[in-house]
Amino acid sequence: MQRFKIARLTFLVFFILSGCGIYNFTGGDVGTATTFQVNYFQNYATQSPGSTFEPGMDRDFTLALQDRILNQTSLDLVNSNNADLLYEGEIVEYRISPMSATAQQTAAQNRLSIGVNVRFYNKTKEDADFEKRFSFFYDYPANSQLSSVKDEAHEVIFERITQDIFNESLADW
Repeated sequence: MQRFKIARLTFLVFFILSGCGIYNFTGGDVGTATTFQVNYFQNYATQSPGSTFEPGMDRDFTLALQDRILNQTSLDLVNSNNADLLYEGEIVEYRISPMSATAQQTAAQNRLSIGVNVRFYNKTKEDADFEKRFSFFYDYPANSQLSSVKDEAHEVIFERITQDIFNESLADW
């Protein structure tokens, strides 16, 4: 009997929340927006001290952000300046640094850090506009070359940064 009450209560809560039209299970609240645009994120990481340049990362990051928004909203991607939501910015950091040392004073672990500056404009809700830096990292063994872990590292970092951008721009909790 207790299970039936819990199941009925769970169904009722689900029905109420889904019927409101405000919340969905991805947390995105697009309001009245129907379209979005993601401008190409230029790679300016080499202008930051200690950063290096990674070819193709600008394209990969731009596509990852587009995919995140497409997969978590019902918005349409457009390539025009009249989109309801606009994302633009630059990759400003791509840095490899030693994280922990061994007894022999050598690095036991390295950290790849990527930082992205994002400007978000919402034509349907102007007080939602922002400019903010997002960053994340990936730790890997120092005896590994970055080239052997780069694909996984980029995937992990892009996953986190694009989710953080999504949350900042569209999660209205």
